Amino acid sequence: MAMEYEWRDPVHPDDFVHYDDARLRRAFLVDRLFTPDTLRLVYTYYDRMIVGGAMPVSGPVELEPIEPLMRAKTFLERRELGVINVGGSGEVEVDGTRHALEKCDALYVGRGAERVRFFSRDAAHPARFYINSAPAHAAYPTVRVPFDQAETVALGDQTHANRRSLHKLLVDGRIQTCQLQMGITALAPGGVWNTMPPHIHRRRMEAYFYFDLDENERLCHIMGTASHPRPIWVANEQAVVSPPWSMHCGVGTANYRFIWSMAGENLDYGDMDFIQPARLGGER
Repeated sequence: MAMEYEWRDPVHPDDFVHYDDARLRRAFLVDRLFTPDTLRLVYTYYDRMIVGGAMPVSGPVELEPIEPLMRAKTFLERRELGVINVGGSGEVEVDGTRHALEKCDALYVGRGAERVRFFSRDAAHPARFYINSAPAHAAYPTVRVPFDQAETVALGDQTHANRRSLHKLLVDGRIQTCQLQMGITALAPGGVWNTMPPHIHRRRMEAYFYFDLDENERLCHIMGTASHPRPIWVANEQAVVSPPWSMHCGVGTANYRFIWSMAGENLDYGDMDFIQPARLGGER
């Protein structure tokens, strides 16, 4: 098993407006998450959220601390963990107990768990575990949340090309977490716009992980401020880190799904400040 990591320093919005496309992608795009038998982690300084991926093929992949950054004996010594499987059938072992995860099933692992390992049931169709982790002030139980038990909300309409279903998996009211929240939004056929109207969470950061997008299709993730919206072109199974000052929305060349995850000041899912489309690009 291999481990690869990097860290992303915070960006001030006044500096952001001067970035070219390459600098924008280096700062916010996570372009490679799944490598066979490898744990890949990106440590961000936005609420110290970690975005990562584990793809076990020939054997298990174990969650290990990032020694230069965490200085912890175990990964979850001071953290909580959220996992959603976006690949083939798999299992997550937490301190000797196995939890089966089919595609889009989620698992929450609380602070203090000592050993976490990821397994695929079929090496020919490996699981791909998308990982988020944030600092935790309390220890809550490990909980598996199957996709078909998510709290589901229908959003959007065909007229605005944004008909979609939102599936709340690891959220307050469903399970106990310290600050981490995760769920999945699925765009219906003919739906391409997500998170419209765009919004910001000044009390939370967010990460978007896009999946189930055909390899020949692309998605334009829009971030920045209302007066300076900027696009990042995203391929399948790539993620974008969204700072608290940045709005977010996106549009694809076909329908897709994405995992949203948040960490920060509160657990109020509805705590957001909307930006109406007429304001994009500056006041008129």
